[in-house]
Amino acid sequence: MASDPDLDESDHDQMVSGRSLWGRNAIRPEWRPIEQSIAADVAVIGGGITGALIAEHLTARGFCVVIVDRQELDFGSTAASTAMLQWEIDSTLSELETWYGFERAAGIYRRSAAAVAGLAKLIATNGIACGFRSRNTLYLAANQEGARDLQAERQLRRRAGLPGVYLEHPDLFTQFELDRDGAIYSPGSAEADPLLLTWALIAIAVRRGAQLLKASVTALHSDGDHVTAETDGGHVIQARHLVLATGYSMPGLEMPKLHRVCSSWAFATVPQNPARLWRDRALIWEDSHPYLYMRTTADHRIVAGGEDDGTVNAAVRERKLPAKIRVIQAKMQRLWPRADTRIAHAWGGTFGETADGLPLIGPVPGMPHVFAAYGYGGNGITLSYLAAQMIGAMIAGMHRDWFEDFALDRDGPGLRRFGEDRARAGSELR
Repeated sequence: MASDPDLDESDHDQMVSGRSLWGRNAIRPEWRPIEQSIAADVAVIGGGITGALIAEHLTARGFCVVIVDRQELDFGSTAASTAMLQWEIDSTLSELETWYGFERAAGIYRRSAAAVAGLAKLIATNGIACGFRSRNTLYLAANQEGARDLQAERQLRRRAGLPGVYLEHPDLFTQFELDRDGAIYSPGSAEADPLLLTWALIAIAVRRGAQLLKASVTALHSDGDHVTAETDGGHVIQARHLVLATGYSMPGLEMPKLHRVCSSWAFATVPQNPARLWRDRALIWEDSHPYLYMRTTADHRIVAGGEDDGTVNAAVRERKLPAKIRVIQAKMQRLWPRADTRIAHAWGGTFGETADGLPLIGPVPGMPHVFAAYGYGGNGITLSYLAAQMIGAMIAGMHRDWFEDFALDRDGPGLRRFGEDRARAGSELR
């Protein structure tokens, strides 16, 4: 498989522009360079939140795990996350029903909701201090037409047994002081500090015997009953299974056609007067493209982000940062005029998304014993938890029919348009 032509290898080492506010004054895991060839049950390539969740789950199952990453852990896409742990997916239930039918679409949404609950239980059981808080969500209509669409979406969610209520403009304005035509108000989501969560999960895996190795994997070979990963230092890692949790690319592998690379930008304000924040500090996101999303932090900041586009080049993403932040800042001020809009942290990051808004989880076609977890879009940490559960089951020899909903080689909607968008993004240079 060839590597993605839209990605330069140097860009993958610079996935974040600016500096986010996560993981301050925390103890980071200690990684050591690979000094000799080693063997393990499972090699997890990638030390961000996805790799951390997978490593924690696999060590809990009793596997001998090696985690390999080529960069410091605060420079990857995890650091750029706004860590809104939502069960609502980038594609609406209505869209998924159109593409895949109601039962399949409803099952996907229910599993996403179960993933947030499972992640909450994992954090509570292990006493992980990561600023985790349960939150409701407000999914805002962009206009009157959008309000009608959200009403239909809520009806479909009710049919699927999903929680939430539709708020007309008078109720939304009275209860939340938000001047929009309507919104879906739903329980069951959460927020966290993504770096604190990642490092805590890695620490748990290490206590169970996992090794942390700093190296760049340059080639993969799937041979019979094992996988061999070559590293830039000349040493190899031999494993019964290998999991790719590298965010959005991997040297020597071609990403599925459903997948493309995008960038998003975000900022955190100075601490606000708590009395001037919105009711119950719900996670807010818009039914618009590009959409605005907002949350708060434990020290009363507002984190806002959006303005996603197809930028993949690190230098261009950095140049776009000031203008993107101004647009997001203006949108936030229009939505919530009571905010103190002074910015303390601003950043941008690169991430993967898919044509249908669903992740890519499961076996890599043509490479026995190699699994991948990619393409999470706006609710990556939720679906990373789901990926850990699925891949753990697959490695243990279990299979469920619904695993095919997330297969890397599945057919998806709008591939021609998606491919054109991907090609346009690649021609930006970016």
